[in-house]
Amino acid sequence: MFTSVDDVSARLAETGYLASPAVATTVFLAARLGKPLLVEGPAGVGKTELAKAVAEVTDARLVRLQCYEGVDESRALYEWNHAKQLLRISAGRGESWDEARTDIFSEEFLLPRPLLTAIRGEDPTVLLIDETDKADVEMEGLLLEVLSDFQVTVPELGTVTATQRPFVVLTSNAGRELSEALRRRCLFLHIGFPEEELERRIVRLKVPEIGEALAESVVRVVGALRAMDLRKAPSVAETIDWARTLLALGVGTLDEAVVRDSLGVILKHQDDILKAAAKLDLDHL
Repeated sequence: MFTSVDDVSARLAETGYLASPAVATTVFLAARLGKPLLVEGPAGVGKTELAKAVAEVTDARLVRLQCYEGVDESRALYEWNHAKQLLRISAGRGESWDEARTDIFSEEFLLPRPLLTAIRGEDPTVLLIDETDKADVEMEGLLLEVLSDFQVTVPELGTVTATQRPFVVLTSNAGRELSEALRRRCLFLHIGFPEEELERRIVRLKVPEIGEALAESVVRVVGALRAMDLRKAPSVAETIDWARTLLALGVGTLDEAVVRDSLGVILKHQDDILKAAAKLDLDHL
């Protein structure tokens, strides 16, 4: 997929994803070693976007499993099309059960979900298992089986083994601790909030109309907000949204009134807004 760490950085940058050296190195190693990549960090720092960028630069199909509480095997792996099976049984009433069973438990009636879809894919595939920490512990057992051998057993059809292993990215917001068994099978990457210089580059790339001075001010204010004890610190995505908001307002420079009036773009809780309004001192930024 990639020839070197520098190749990862350059090709991801072509999609608009500016990767730090640590990110580029870990992506290169995951691709070279064929290991799943577990990406952990706060919401909005680019974990999901990393998988999308890798899929884009490698011309691979992106298959996404969105995890949530209660997601199970039928939503993650496969299930049978029961309505179609019932129609088939009704249409063949003169058949014996053995004859009908052979037919209804065939490929025609199988509904592959993301994990099976990625394993059966013959073309390059990026499998994104998003927000893994939101799934139940039982779901991790299924992931362990799939990620260990990249194969799935469908009792009625047999074992499906990947002919071409997908590039797997698991993301986690660290809402709960993932098992050591799952972590052992993955390379680990933590993506935190970027350093000021990198975030400024990201803002200039995503909002090219913004001036250098305003971009610098935006990043400094967001950094000051993140240093406060807030319920939710502003993400990189919210930094970009704020930069676009300021342009829409026709703002060329930041002042106290503009910042206070637009805090709702980057802060999502009223107590955070009140705390920031009381503590933020633009004169010392």
